[in-house]
Amino acid sequence: MVDKIFFGESKNVEFKREIPKKHEKFLKDIIAFSNCTGGKVILGIEDITNVVYGIGDANPFKMSDDISNMVSDACTPQIVPDITIQTLEDKTVLVIDVAPGRFRPYYLKSTGKEASTFIRINGTSRPADTRMLQELEMEGQRIYYDSMQEIGMEYDEEKALKLCAAMKEIALSSCKTEDERADIRDMTIPKLEDMGLLCVVGRDYMPTHAFNLMTVNRMKHAKIQCALFKGTDRDEFIDRKEFKGPIYQQIEDAYQFVLRHINKSAEINGIVRRDIYELPIRAVREAIVNAVTHRSYVDDSCTQVSIYDDRVEILSPGMLYGGLDMEEALKGKSKCRNAAISEAFYYMGIIEGWGTGLERIQKSCREYGLKRPMIEEFGHGFRVVLFRKMLNESQKVSGYLGTDGTKTGTDGTKTGTDEQVVVKLSEDELNIINIIKDNPTITQLQLQELTGIPLRTIKRIMSGLQKKRILTRTGSHRSGQWNIRER
Repeated sequence: MVDKIFFGESKNVEFKREIPKKHEKFLKDIIAFSNCTGGKVILGIEDITNVVYGIGDANPFKMSDDISNMVSDACTPQIVPDITIQTLEDKTVLVIDVAPGRFRPYYLKSTGKEASTFIRINGTSRPADTRMLQELEMEGQRIYYDSMQEIGMEYDEEKALKLCAAMKEIALSSCKTEDERADIRDMTIPKLEDMGLLCVVGRDYMPTHAFNLMTVNRMKHAKIQCALFKGTDRDEFIDRKEFKGPIYQQIEDAYQFVLRHINKSAEINGIVRRDIYELPIRAVREAIVNAVTHRSYVDDSCTQVSIYDDRVEILSPGMLYGGLDMEEALKGKSKCRNAAISEAFYYMGIIEGWGTGLERIQKSCREYGLKRPMIEEFGHGFRVVLFRKMLNESQKVSGYLGTDGTKTGTDGTKTGTDEQVVVKLSEDELNIINIIKDNPTITQLQLQELTGIPLRTIKRIMSGLQKKRILTRTGSHRSGQWNIRER
């Protein structure tokens, strides 16, 4: 027996004990591989059992020619597989290697495009639906959907000029230095045409799908659905929002939604506070940007951002584009589905480069010490999963000792004996303690400025911490410092 992984990624490998009498069952896998990322059909191995039977006494060279002729005669546009002979377990098998095709869609001549255009989904060959067939046709003709005319929408110069101004403003705000700002050129209406946000029909400008998406956005499915769930599944919502309007604004709205719902701590340098989030915010933003930039706008599904206790998932409609496979994508290779949107986002500084987003997501998570993100095709969509750090039981208590033998919970209840016990603190108490540990000389007024907690509440909290003997003061009122007693 031999496993499919021996020949490559298992979802792109099919075993066939023999060529079935109905050649269509054999040819549909050849067609599906041509319409997607390519793959291999191994002739002489039984599927499911993985038992190697070989091709018997048949002449492998003649059989290779017969298969090539069969594929060429039955399929259109023409498919030319690479067929090699291998020996496994002293038996001869044929490896039919099919490259991703350039002239999609591929289908059977005898039954027609609508009935016999197959694609690969989750390791199986399935008929392409109307939407997928439309995308394959545009791929084959090198047509970008976002650069096509938005039928029914009239050109509005005022909207075009407002878009030019908004794009430049965002481009300037994305710059880190004055030299970068000086390099930003004005966005003009002719440049909108060059990017594919406008097209020319006759002698007149007309808006494209990309222009619509960047302005009024009348596509009902071109939105981001965000949700915070209780636990690790979709049973119970805690918060949810839908973000519509210009797609560049949707990115910012969804990004801020995630930041509001993940944990953060504070790093203090003098009196300067810097928020540190539990996830690398660069990876969060890259994942959302990638979903909006590269999704299929032909698909009538929405982009989704879901936050669970253990992970954040970003799901976008549309599989990898143009025959690109996952291994190539993770290494930084890119094939652009939405050329106009990509050009606009690049000018605006929303994307930094072509095909580098997935690499940066992985690098950011690695530098944070997080579990490797899961990046995968999922049915008709593409999914990025960022894993959060789960708190264990020892991390859920404060780690500070009271000296009066009283264990105090956040609800104010007290239990225990005269022995020292761990005191569980509130979020505000822990926040103040963490700030004091980094800056023991900080004043209560400075704590108010950093935390946003009312001064009266800060005084009450610090008085309570002193009563619990967790917080003590040494030195004078002006030149002294705070001390934290830890376990």
